Amino acid sequence: MADHVILLHGLWMRSLALAPLARLMRGEGFEVSVHGYPSLSRSAEAVVDELRIEVAALRGRTVHLVGHSLGGLIALQALRDERGLPPGRVVCLGSPLLGSRTARTVSSWPIAPWIVGRNGSLLRDGVPPWQGRREVGAIAGHAPFGIGALAGGLRGPGDGTVAVEETRLPGLADHALVATSHTGLIYSPAVGRMAARFLRAGRFDQA
Repeated sequence: MADHVILLHGLWMRSLALAPLARLMRGEGFEVSVHGYPSLSRSAEAVVDELRIEVAALRGRTVHLVGHSLGGLIALQALRDERGLPPGRVVCLGSPLLGSRTARTVSSWPIAPWIVGRNGSLLRDGVPPWQGRREVGAIAGHAPFGIGALAGGLRGPGDGTVAVEETRLPGLADHALVATSHTGLIYSPAVGRMAARFLRAGRFDQA
């Protein structure tokens, strides 16, 4: 039976945005579903609870998660308590795992509720170092085109929204850099193939 992959989109996105990545993952031999959620109006806590139910329902399978941006943060929060959940790996694409300077900058704006919604604190603060049994990998972009560049929130190389250093969470099994923007991470065939390699072997390289 093929491994199952659950994809999670990021802020301001909908499930349809992940259709190209889902198609690529199916071509790599995985069964794929997309966990869609209203990223502005629903809290991360509620999405985490829903995601855990979805993962638990697949017991007896190997279940991987691939999350873009906020989706990666939600994936790690959902898997922090692994009791009762099937095994698998996690790939975070452009997720501000250590917290986002851009989110902290935007949070001071009067229009912040319409930009970060109910998930501002998770985006600002990130998640604790990973100590779970699952292997977690992160792919970061370094093509600076995005809201972070406009908001003046980035320091150092980044994908235009998230700085590379914000993706280097202690406890990662592997980390990779790709020359693409924040949104480009979910449309890049190279990124999709790298993610598939990690899900199979726990490394982004082909060795």
